[in-house]
Amino acid sequence: MTTVTALFDTRDHAMAAAEQLQGLGITPADISIIANNADEWHPGAVIDEEVTGGILTGVGAGAALGGAGGLLAGLGLLTIPGIGPVVAAGWLAAASVGALAGAAAGGAAGGMVGALVGAGLTENEAHLYAEGVRRGGTLVSARMNEARVAQAETVLREAGAVDLAERETTWREEGWMHFDPHADAWRGDRLAKERERLDQVRDNAPR
Repeated sequence: MTTVTALFDTRDHAMAAAEQLQGLGITPADISIIANNADEWHPGAVIDEEVTGGILTGVGAGAALGGAGGLLAGLGLLTIPGIGPVVAAGWLAAASVGALAGAAAGGAAGGMVGALVGAGLTENEAHLYAEGVRRGGTLVSARMNEARVAQAETVLREAGAVDLAERETTWREEGWMHFDPHADAWRGDRLAKERERLDQVRDNAPR
């Protein structure tokens, strides 16, 4: 199995991508979504800040996101160090919980970075994707056989996936070095300003 992963600046684009991946024949069990919830867009998503690595299922999360069929049956709430609360579904969410537990027990790479590296991404890619979610993004990751990879990459790109290399260049020019799970999660005005900036970038992008 090969893992194909993409970052989206909006939840709507991410959910549309997930639906289209299912249209290629990729099962919901092989698709994961992790969406930043620091702005509490998901109603009822109240997370105990002292709880790390627990998934709280239910509370209407599927209805809040909409679409994507059976993928949302396992949607729940998860707190990831350095990111804060997220709404998550699928195998990657479960792997993140396992990585968090491993890190707490013995210093292994934790959270999303550990889970993504375990799924076959490079450490640099894992740090970039985790940072993207920290800054308000939504991650879509899917497992598939090699024959579907090219189609899946096209679907994700056409659905509005972020150009990760371009985003990395921008962040490094700002002084970013790597995702820091010990840093404060982005919230409030900081998160709102980042999303507003990205909206302007999309509005000005060539059509």
